[in-house]
Amino acid sequence: MAALEEEFTLSSVVLGAGPDGLLGVEHSDKTDQFLVTDSGRTVILYKLSDQKTLGSWSVKQGQIITCPAVCNFQTGEYIVVHDNKVLRIWNSEDVNLDKVFKATLSAEVCRIHSIQGTEPLVLFKEGAVRGLEALLAEPQQKIETVISDEEVIKWTKLFIVFRHPVLIFITEKHGNYFAYVQTFHSRVLSKYTLLLGHEEKTLIQSFTASVDRKFISLMSLSSDGSVYETLIPIRPTDPEKNQRVVRSLLLKAVVSGNARNAVALTVLDQDHVAVLGSPLPASKESLSIWNIKFQTLQTSKELPQGTSGQLWYYGENLFMLHGKFLTVIPYKCEVSSLAGALGKLKHSQDPGTHVEPHFVNWEASQGCGLGCQNSEQSRRLLRRRKIEVNLQPEVPPSKQLLLTIKKDSEKHIEVELRKFLAMTQTPDFHAITGDIVTGLLERCKAEEPSFYPRNCLIQLIQTHVLSYSLCPGLMEVALQKTDVHLLQLCLQQFPDIPESVTCTCLKLFLSIGDDCLQETDVNMESVFDYSGTVQDEKMEEQTKILQNGFNPKEDNCSNCDQELKEKPQDTTKETTSCPVIPKRAALLNAILHSAYSETFLLPHLKDIPAQHITLFLQYLYFLYLKCSENATMTLPGIRPPTLNQIMDWICLLLDANFTVVVMIPEAKRLLINLYKFVKSQISVYSELNKIEVSFRELQKLNQEKNNRGLYSIEVLELF
Repeated sequence: MAALEEEFTLSSVVLGAGPDGLLGVEHSDKTDQFLVTDSGRTVILYKLSDQKTLGSWSVKQGQIITCPAVCNFQTGEYIVVHDNKVLRIWNSEDVNLDKVFKATLSAEVCRIHSIQGTEPLVLFKEGAVRGLEALLAEPQQKIETVISDEEVIKWTKLFIVFRHPVLIFITEKHGNYFAYVQTFHSRVLSKYTLLLGHEEKTLIQSFTASVDRKFISLMSLSSDGSVYETLIPIRPTDPEKNQRVVRSLLLKAVVSGNARNAVALTVLDQDHVAVLGSPLPASKESLSIWNIKFQTLQTSKELPQGTSGQLWYYGENLFMLHGKFLTVIPYKCEVSSLAGALGKLKHSQDPGTHVEPHFVNWEASQGCGLGCQNSEQSRRLLRRRKIEVNLQPEVPPSKQLLLTIKKDSEKHIEVELRKFLAMTQTPDFHAITGDIVTGLLERCKAEEPSFYPRNCLIQLIQTHVLSYSLCPGLMEVALQKTDVHLLQLCLQQFPDIPESVTCTCLKLFLSIGDDCLQETDVNMESVFDYSGTVQDEKMEEQTKILQNGFNPKEDNCSNCDQELKEKPQDTTKETTSCPVIPKRAALLNAILHSAYSETFLLPHLKDIPAQHITLFLQYLYFLYLKCSENATMTLPGIRPPTLNQIMDWICLLLDANFTVVVMIPEAKRLLINLYKFVKSQISVYSELNKIEVSFRELQKLNQEKNNRGLYSIEVLELF
């Protein structure tokens, strides 16, 4: 269970915060004292227990504070940066910031981090990091550039891991996000590209993170209103290489997806996060606590005066700007349990009683019994047990994961899988990955329909090491579940899919309803904007251009033209707009990109219903018309179908189903258009063959020019 207690205002005086809210709230060296930095000129020291101001310092008029003030826990002094490069250090007895220690730096500062157990660290806007002492010894020292051009630092956090500081900062460039992890004991800087996974590209609005011994759990709140998690290893497998990490869905729709600002996210403990934002588009902003282990909302509090979209927490207090006042909301988070997450935890004790936890030394009690008096014998027994444990062989991570797959929940398997994929890849990684997929599919078939680890399967496909032969049951299960997104990924990644499976996927993509597709996640990279349509006049003009010398009088399809003139209103839509919705188009594009053998594919294409064949042909003809709109004969987008792929599939479909399609009235205009197109292409190639002879003669003449002078004028006549 989690609870938000009664809020209180830290100060009754309106803070001088600018439109961007506060720069930061940082803990001081005293237990209940906090430094608050506004986005203007002032730093204020508050005492939380008394709710009063202990001190206030301001820079001169015309100067502006650009970095939140922090406390140096080693000296008890305060540090702030104004005008990006000017660093000031003072203590609580100083009154005027203009008279305290000043150091002008050679580069602009992004953030100063200071936590217990290490000296303050200065992060510059170009990604370099310096310790405060080394920086003060030579303030004008050259600061190197770490991040690339146009990269901007969006968020940063400092942790202590194994008594050493570890800094992580997130950058953004053209909608792509990167994570940098700096470990100071080993002087290693690692870079990771944050892959968004299977969801469409979204704007990340807030970050937070927690750390354990091996991984940094980076959580992000995106513009779609959902919380995602990315596991970043503290010890990189290859520090010199830009590695990739995939984020996965943690909580869905915790705030309104229409919110463009005033949202924030912070992790409270290993099971709880606090979210600031509007839960519904028309609702007021609120503060809520979510249990990420059981994915349940624990408590929420409405904030009618609005917030700045900023949230800080220290100890058991949440800080935020409510209206224009700095507000503190104490909170309580109990140990996570299913009963507590569902709000059904029963307390047998009185509210005023406090029960001290009781711990039992199980090693000692098992070693010699609770009544044992011979401590030396107990120590010998414990030493022998430790030796026996150390002699036991260590279970490989892959086998540990396979054991987890057999018995644990989907959520736990997903977390363990992300940890496994973040480890160093061994030479047999592709075979191990195939075994993991097989283990998931075996349990999926045994516990159908309750167990279907879709997110795990997507992560494994995105490793780019799988093939159909390694996990033949994967696409079979996806077909049974009608999981078109998983099938799309398989078609894009697997090079050895049998033609029978490809045709089965094609049948599903053509038969599934539009309503079902609208609610399904599909990769839309290969689809361009279908809002523009091909106009009839433009099509006619294009046909004339393609004929390139072809005489319309020789066209013996006058009967076809006469039939087309009878019902023009029923056929215009087939050729002027895309016949399928964008998501179906993306799935059909995956089919076009798949590898096949014509000999093995043709028999299976004959089993597809005629109306679906007609729909596919209409889509292919639409793609051809789009290709013909530009001189390069290509489609826009990322990995769109090529002209060769479009033409090959038109030929395949007609070869396999022409006798059936020709009998369908709905396909008559399409077949006539294809007939005219083929005839015009034959004419084009015929004319090109004639021109080729002339070019050969020109080439021969060109070869005879070697004995000519430096300058000459020649007239060539072509007949």
